[in-house]
Amino acid sequence: MPDLNALEVLLAVAAHGSLTAAARHLNLTQQAVSARIRSMEALTGVQMVIRTSHGSTLTPAGHVVAGWADGLLDTAHRIDSGLASLRTDARAHLRIAASLTIAEQLLPHWLMSHRAQAHRHQVEPPKVTVVASNSAQAIAAVRDGDADLGFVESPGTPKAVRSRIVDHDELVVVVARAHPWAKRTVPVTAEELSATSLVTRESGSGTREFLSDAIRSALGPSHPQAAPAMEMPTTSGVRSAVLANAGPAVLSRLSVVDDLTLGRLVAVPHDGIVLRRDLRAVWMGGRIPPAGAIRDLVGHVAALRN
Repeated sequence: MPDLNALEVLLAVAAHGSLTAAARHLNLTQQAVSARIRSMEALTGVQMVIRTSHGSTLTPAGHVVAGWADGLLDTAHRIDSGLASLRTDARAHLRIAASLTIAEQLLPHWLMSHRAQAHRHQVEPPKVTVVASNSAQAIAAVRDGDADLGFVESPGTPKAVRSRIVDHDELVVVVARAHPWAKRTVPVTAEELSATSLVTRESGSGTREFLSDAIRSALGPSHPQAAPAMEMPTTSGVRSAVLANAGPAVLSRLSVVDDLTLGRLVAVPHDGIVLRRDLRAVWMGGRIPPAGAIRDLVGHVAALRN
């Protein structure tokens, strides 16, 4: 099967009557045009051009192939134009699904920084739509095509999607000022956290899954964990419950930094458990993010932590 460039050369020879004129039309050398014709004839086993001292003409077979090539190239050009339109649309609009912690505490800064960079380079930034959910729902949205890009905090590497670490986050054990743990000087151990009924997010939350995974890593996969004292659908709900002294919670430091600074909540020291986690971008497709708005934003976010 001849490639599209060779077929374009054949049509140019048919239209302009010589290899030299075809070369001039295509901005190629005469030798390049002649080589493509010879290569196409050798590949197909069909002579398509007769070379004479008066110019070049197509053989009857060449005329037939040129007719086919005309329709094929027209289709190829329409596909190319359509792909260009899709690329433009992909750069113009970006649907993001993000875990609540990232959506509330980090994503606004990431997006504004990315927008400022685009303006510095005189590039129109994409229109962004954000849906905040838990990490499991964000991964499902990307996997099912409801979002172009996701940002999650689940432990480990998410399945069925591609991912890249773009930042890190620290979790802290927090209690109300009236809670007995607020005055302790001895760190809370992994065993204590496992045996304590905590205020948590709902099942599927990246923060809740990360804590469970961290406890299993510290104490073993079969170590029992106490049932939650209360489950809340949002980080702010967990924070409010802790402020009401419903129990301790393990939350992103980003989400309670103001409460800790003003003394509304107290960070309890911990020992024997790692509460530093990776934050990941997730997408569908190849090993690297798809070209366009997705790759631009993922690259920008990853560069911000360097």
